[in-house]
Amino acid sequence: MKAAFATLGCKVNQYETQALKELFRSEGYDIAAEDEPADVCVVNTCSVTNMADRKSRQTVRHFKKMNPNCVIVVTGCYAQTGKETVRAMDEVDIVAGTNEKSRIPELVRGFIEERKKIFDVLEYEKLGCFDEMGIVEAMEGRTRAYIKIQEGCNRFCSYCIIPYARGNVRSRKEEDILKEAELLINRGYKELVLTGINTALYGSEDDGEPKLHILIDRISQIKGDFRIRLSSLEPTVINSEYIKKLFEFDRLCHHVHLSVQSGSDNILRKMKRRYDMTEYRDIVTTIKEFDENYGITTDIIVGFPGEENEDFLDSVKTVEDIDFCKVHVFKYSRRGGTPADKMPDQIPPQTKNERSDLLIKAAEMSAARFVDRNIGTVRSVLFEEYDNEKSVITGLADNYIRAYVEMDEETAKNAINSFGNVLLEKRFLDGIKGILI
Repeated sequence: MKAAFATLGCKVNQYETQALKELFRSEGYDIAAEDEPADVCVVNTCSVTNMADRKSRQTVRHFKKMNPNCVIVVTGCYAQTGKETVRAMDEVDIVAGTNEKSRIPELVRGFIEERKKIFDVLEYEKLGCFDEMGIVEAMEGRTRAYIKIQEGCNRFCSYCIIPYARGNVRSRKEEDILKEAELLINRGYKELVLTGINTALYGSEDDGEPKLHILIDRISQIKGDFRIRLSSLEPTVINSEYIKKLFEFDRLCHHVHLSVQSGSDNILRKMKRRYDMTEYRDIVTTIKEFDENYGITTDIIVGFPGEENEDFLDSVKTVEDIDFCKVHVFKYSRRGGTPADKMPDQIPPQTKNERSDLLIKAAEMSAARFVDRNIGTVRSVLFEEYDNEKSVITGLADNYIRAYVEMDEETAKNAINSFGNVLLEKRFLDGIKGILI
C-alpha cells in the first residue's frame, strides 16, 4: 500500500504532514510522491484566504484524477472551516478536522472496511486538547528541524480565520517536546525551530501568561551542539519586558519574526491587533539595545479596508526606521467569515498593487541597510550547502543573514552541518561573503 501527501500553507502544516507520513510508515505504507500512483491520498489543506480554499479543492480533484480508485483524505484548516463544502465533494472519502489528524490511519482502515464516507470534525468548542502525533524522527534537509509546541490562537484579529480553523490555545506537553528535541539533536540536527499557530502563547492556557521562556530553558539544558530559533512571536502576546527573558539563553538565535501588519495605529485598531506602534517600537528598541544587529523579520498587509494614504505611509516609515532584515508584504485579501470581509471602504485592487510595489521597494532598501550594518561583524553561521559553481559554502547566521565563505569542495563536505564564526566582509548575492576566524 502506498500513501501520497499534498501540503498547502504554513510550516505547521508541513510539520504535521511529516508526522502523518511517519504514522503511515508505522502502519506499513510506502510514501509515494504526489505524482505517483497511490492507494491513499492525504491533502493537508490551508484556509488562510479564499484562494487557499480554492487551491485545496483543486488539489483534491487533481489527486482523484491521478488516482481514481484511491482513498481521498482531506484534513487541515479547510477541513475545519469549510467542512460542509468538503464533505459534499464527491471526490472526498474522509474529512478529518484539526484535532483528528493522529487518527487518520485508523479512519482509513475504517473506510476500507466499510466503504462509507467518514466525517470526523469536532466543533470549535470541543477543540480543547493538543493532538499529539508522536515524535517526528525524520525531517527534510540535514541541518534544521521544526518542532511544533503549540496549537490554536485566541487573538481573533479581524482579518484572520485561523482561530476558527485551529481552535483555542493548547500547548504540547513539555516532556513530549523534550523527547523530540533530544532525538533530533542525537540525529545530528543543529538548529531546532520552535513553531506553532501562535508560538508566543505556549503555556498560557492556565493564567494567560506565556511560558515560552521556561520551555526554551528546558531545551537549552539538553546536551549537544545545537541552537534554537523561534518561528515567530506575536506582539499581541509579548511586550518589551517579556522579550528580555529570552536574552538569557545563549542557544537562542538572535532573530525573531515579529509581525507588525501595519505601521498605522488606526489600521491596527481596525485589525484588532491589541497593541499600538509605540508598544511595538518599544519591543524593537529593547531588542536592538541587546544586540544592534539582532535580525527582525516581519509581515505587513497593505490595502486593508479603510487604509488611507497616510496610514500606508506610516507602514513605509516603519520599514524605513526599523531596518527589518526581511519584510513579507501581503496585499489584503478578503476572507469570508471574518469581520474585515464585511468592513466598508474596501481598497481597489489597483491601489493595493501600487502600495505593494512601493512597500516592497522600501523593504528591499531596508534589508540592504541591515546587510551593510553587519559588514565588519562576526556572526555564528550554521553551514548548510555547497555551491560548486561559485566555490562557496553557505548557511544562515544566527541573526538570519545569509553568509557565504569561499571553500574547496572537500573541505566543505566536512563543514556542512557545523557551526563556524564568520567575519562578514562584503555584500554577495543575497547576503554577505566572509572568512572563517
